[in-house]
Amino acid sequence: MGILSGSTSFMRFTVEGELPESFWDFVSERVAAHSFQDIDDSLDEYSIGWVSVANMFDADFSYASYAAGDYVVLSLRIDERKVSPAVLKKCVLKEEERIKRERQIPKLSRSARLEIKERVRTQLARKSVPVPIVYDLVWSLSAGTLFFFTTSKKAMVLLEEFFKETFGLSLVLQIPWTIALHVTDPETQAELDRLRPGILV
Repeated sequence: MGILSGSTSFMRFTVEGELPESFWDFVSERVAAHSFQDIDDSLDEYSIGWVSVANMFDADFSYASYAAGDYVVLSLRIDERKVSPAVLKKCVLKEEERIKRERQIPKLSRSARLEIKERVRTQLARKSVPVPIVYDLVWSLSAGTLFFFTTSKKAMVLLEEFFKETFGLSLVLQIPWTIALHVTDPETQAELDRLRPGILV
């Protein structure tokens, strides 16, 4: 569920790196350069990019809709053409049988079977409609914290890579330990540094 849903799950990251001067001009340029590109009318199998939280079809961000006070609010949209493994297997076997009959041979070589599988997979992918997935995020500039509204590990890896590519800034997943170091005073931080794992029997 996204940020505009009644209930949601999220992961929290620390944004590491220096923010440039003229920050909003920088964000405008970088978001535009990495906005989502539709692949419905192309043969591409994969697309990733930024869209508006309010509308997954808005990749133009009219009136800087990603800016909300001290926050950057975006959605990461990923479209991918997927082929069902069962459908792929069926079509590959059908094509193998057709070629064996055509050539009048009892068996195909391994390289021939791999070539058939890849060719059939590409043909099926091009016929399928891209499946969209959208993940929302909220980046607090003053706190240097980013909330990503999913707990999917695969999505988090994609976010970390694409965020770095877009803004040149790194994301570090916050865990209780790092949060404690962030919100406590130096004396308490020193005590936390002295803690060592214990074995409970």
